[in-house]
Amino acid sequence: MLKRGNRMLKQQNNARHMRMPLITIFLVLICVLVLILYREAGERSDSSSGLLIRNWNSFSSSVKLDPTVEFRNGTDLIWQIPASPKAILFLAHGCNGKAANFWDRSPKCPDCAGLPEERLIVLNALARRFAVLAVTSAGRCWSFEEERLIVKDIIERWIVKQKLQSLPLVALGASSGGYFVSALATDLRFSSITIMIAEGLFGQMDIPKNYPPTLFVHMPKDERRRRRIQRYLTLLKVKGIDVAEVKCMEFALSPNLLADRIPGLDLTTSEKLYSLFQEKGFIDMKGFMRNDGRALQWKAAVKEREIILPDKSIANRIQEEMNLAFAYHEMTSLQSEQIFNWFETHMS
Repeated sequence: MLKRGNRMLKQQNNARHMRMPLITIFLVLICVLVLILYREAGERSDSSSGLLIRNWNSFSSSVKLDPTVEFRNGTDLIWQIPASPKAILFLAHGCNGKAANFWDRSPKCPDCAGLPEERLIVLNALARRFAVLAVTSAGRCWSFEEERLIVKDIIERWIVKQKLQSLPLVALGASSGGYFVSALATDLRFSSITIMIAEGLFGQMDIPKNYPPTLFVHMPKDERRRRRIQRYLTLLKVKGIDVAEVKCMEFALSPNLLADRIPGLDLTTSEKLYSLFQEKGFIDMKGFMRNDGRALQWKAAVKEREIILPDKSIANRIQEEMNLAFAYHEMTSLQSEQIFNWFETHMS
């Protein structure tokens, strides 16, 4: 009888011991899930904090867009030099872009478009005393053979003409412009470069030992591009090149955000658009985009609701901010502080 009792007690203890690991595993899984959800929520909220730093009109009166426009080698060349410049920034736009997107329309530049993110990049550059130079690609996107030599010649001649040979040269390219800059960096001596929403052409070219420090500014929601960037980060590190990445996460729209980011769009219209986007399901109850702005019929909805935009070109600016909020593939100025810190810490 005693032996039977001991055997039953031993079985009960074994059962308890088996349950303990299962309970522990369950608790660990719950903790991991909570951490993942917390991290994702943090990435969403952290990514929008930059919006509080730079609204479209938040720069001092001494920092103004005042470009000079030239036509050279069959393309537009637009530039601006602040007082006492300390560096030169070359900007390469993405597909369907142009140099004129980086400056507001003015008597000096009647064809300028002043897209929200592009113009803010230039303002941030000028505030840091970077001379800014932008060139328009020959085609819809950049080509990577003869055009590289043409742009190299344009940049070098412009630097000599402006007597800026003593200043460090850096570059930022987005999308097609990012690929272009990654290749141009084998032809020109940049102190450092930033490749935005692109992985570069590192799998197709020989990378010299003196290749410049490279910062990848990308949107991890684009999973395929994220994986390639991770591969190239490792490749460049192995070659002894200083590299880093900045991840751009989605953020929520708010009733005032479009007015804060877009010159010429008033608060009342911004609030109407936000309300319409929520009603149509373009954004969720917290203001996050449900899809890329390019995939939404928001312009038809605005027309149907008879919301009058002050200018037809405003639609392109609204489109850019919606794309940026979704954070899949768009030019961004929100990470300007990290970008210009990168440039400044690698000047030589």
